[in-house]
Amino acid sequence: MSRHCLSDDEPETVHIEVHLPGRLDPARLRTAFRRALLTHPRVLMREVPGRRHRQSFVWELTGEPDGDPVSFAGRGPGALARARARALTECPPLTLSPPMRLDVVDVDGETAAGEPSVGGGSSRTGTVLLLTAHHTALDAPSGLRVLATTAEQYGGAAAAPVPAPVRPVRPGHPPGAAGGTGRAVCARPVRVAPDSRPEPVRAGAVGNGMLQAELPVPRRAAPTGGTPPWTVNDQLLVAVSLMVGRWNVSRGRPAGPVRITMPVDDRPRGREMPMGNGTRLVEVGMASEDPRDTDLLLGERPDPAAVVRLLRTTAGRTRALKSSHGAPLGPGASLLTARLLPVGIRGVLTRSARRAAAPWTSTALVTNIGRVPYALDFGDAGRATAVWFSAPARMPRGLSVAAASTGGRLHVTLRWSRALLGDAAGAYLAGLFDQSLSAASEVTPSHHKRPS
Repeated sequence: MSRHCLSDDEPETVHIEVHLPGRLDPARLRTAFRRALLTHPRVLMREVPGRRHRQSFVWELTGEPDGDPVSFAGRGPGALARARARALTECPPLTLSPPMRLDVVDVDGETAAGEPSVGGGSSRTGTVLLLTAHHTALDAPSGLRVLATTAEQYGGAAAAPVPAPVRPVRPGHPPGAAGGTGRAVCARPVRVAPDSRPEPVRAGAVGNGMLQAELPVPRRAAPTGGTPPWTVNDQLLVAVSLMVGRWNVSRGRPAGPVRITMPVDDRPRGREMPMGNGTRLVEVGMASEDPRDTDLLLGERPDPAAVVRLLRTTAGRTRALKSSHGAPLGPGASLLTARLLPVGIRGVLTRSARRAAAPWTSTALVTNIGRVPYALDFGDAGRATAVWFSAPARMPRGLSVAAASTGGRLHVTLRWSRALLGDAAGAYLAGLFDQSLSAASEVTPSHHKRPS
């Protein structure tokens, strides 16, 4: 499906950043990365050229990289910014193995988010590993696993075993737990309102914009003790929902149901982890059971009780969706990927179906790796102090939010289509997200009284 819809205007890239406190030896890193690729041979894939009338795309394993995927971008105040811009604009080709590249940037006097330090703030000196992968072939967990193996090879020490994700089964189904029912799913989801740039300017814009932030991990424990039923992932979903709602209201758009696409990954995290796109996509309807909560949530200060109700409803829905199984993209995708017609014709049908389904596409994509499960210890270069990643933000959705936790800090990346938002609007949206995440963190389960 992704292969049929590729566009040069919005590259299908996944970018992963690993920040290290020390410097890396170029020769050792090249050797370690090569050994990591050989450890995960399914990463060494490429597309076999073929004619449009063939029945399917063909991929082959090469056993060896087609070239050297590691490059050193040097140092300087703009080196990291240029590497990030390249990650959003230049997709690794599918015709070369592996469909990923690793840029190495030396940084001096920059903040955790890679911006120049101002007024003697917490600046950092070290190295940034920036891995860019073609999302048609690989996803962020696969790329992170390759970097973890690279760290093991470079540092010379085997990492501790990594447990697979655990999906606890909780008895009972709270209201709205089905995730696929209710007014939030039946109604057409709202779109992120475009910014105030003239329509011709937005229509002519290409590529993605990106902004990264380092935030505290949201609190979950109640002051009275105990653990609320929602997770940090649920708080992220609620924060994105509030962010979109408040942004749209500020643009004069009416409030409406927000629907968020959320990847679920059940693969093991050790060296045996299957490489590729191993996540299944589910959609979470973001609406409280009481429609009166909309005004309470989108006011100047979100009502804490309404936020708690939305958190509880969201937690029930995500638990049900994570425990369910089915085709990752539904029966429609199964039909479009069936080898009944040549790929050329199926490509036309897939692109047409994508355009027709645009009004029902989810509002945003939220992907959360959670606490990074790897030490990412590069020996004398140190352990990772921060890990950021981002997912594509193609239209018609046009917005993705990615989060990972390292060292007790939450590293969040907002990525948007420039056909939807400019950089100023993206920065404003990031501020709204920070406020909304605080609103989803500064509540306790005792805020449960419904409006009368």
